[in-house]
Amino acid sequence: MILTVTPNPALDLTWRVDRLVEGGTHRADAGAARAGGKGLNVARVAYAEGADVLAVTTVGGRVGEEFAAELRTSGVPHALVAVAAETRRSIAVVDEALGDTTIINERGANPTDAEWAALLAAAVERLSGARVLVVSGSVPPGAPESLLPMLIAVGKDAGVPVIVDTSGPALLRAAEAGAAVLKPNAAELVEATGVADPVEGARSLIARGTELVLLSLGAEGMLAVTASALVHARLDEPLAGNPTGAGDAGVAACAVLYAEGVRDPEQILRRATAWSAAAVLTPLAGDISSRWTELEQQLRISHPHPESFRKDPS
Repeated sequence: MILTVTPNPALDLTWRVDRLVEGGTHRADAGAARAGGKGLNVARVAYAEGADVLAVTTVGGRVGEEFAAELRTSGVPHALVAVAAETRRSIAVVDEALGDTTIINERGANPTDAEWAALLAAAVERLSGARVLVVSGSVPPGAPESLLPMLIAVGKDAGVPVIVDTSGPALLRAAEAGAAVLKPNAAELVEATGVADPVEGARSLIARGTELVLLSLGAEGMLAVTASALVHARLDEPLAGNPTGAGDAGVAACAVLYAEGVRDPEQILRRATAWSAAAVLTPLAGDISSRWTELEQQLRISHPHPESFRKDPS
């Protein structure tokens, strides 16, 4: 089983407009509302591809009621921890003309210490049946710094590898706590490490205690970095569509393979890049196109020299 924990879930609201004009008034067809947050997206993708999953997260307020109702309808196995604060919302507006997506994420409200303890207990209770633990997404402002290291520690104590997708100082704490895999994008890596070179930045996370860094490079594909390996995967041409949830699909691919016992970084990179690309072809985060097998075959795989990713300072 893949166990996902989402510390800061959101009700994802998506609208599509012909053309997004700054300061303008727009008309759109009815939007889509979906229970989301990065860990929920991971669980959706893995579940749709046949994996055994359980999504653990919090829920609260009237938005939380809509969130819970949609999650029940989805069929994704889940366990919800009730909190007093309102579940946040995430708003995506897709510009059909340009293929761009503008996103507004509410920051979320911090649960109480007792509510955090209940979330941790819900995860610990289900770890005995897990083959991998995924902790994915932001944490609300004011969340305890110990939360992410504690989740990683209980996973490791249970002998379960932990995959983490987060940003900011939490990314460094996850590495130091011994997360098996980290999945930042290029901007998040620079922000967390202060290192402009992506390979050096990734290896600084490995030096802190992680084993594998999957680094999203947007249209340039993805890197898999370990202490001894560097692998790059990309398509010849970037895909047009909605990139929201592409990184989550990559995490889902990694989680599925980890649950099957796969640890080869190139094999993981291939699947993660293909699923990320396939997510761009779908309108909503948490889905991937059935074309992923075709996309996986089209990938260009290389083992570049680390210096090839250094930016020219001029």
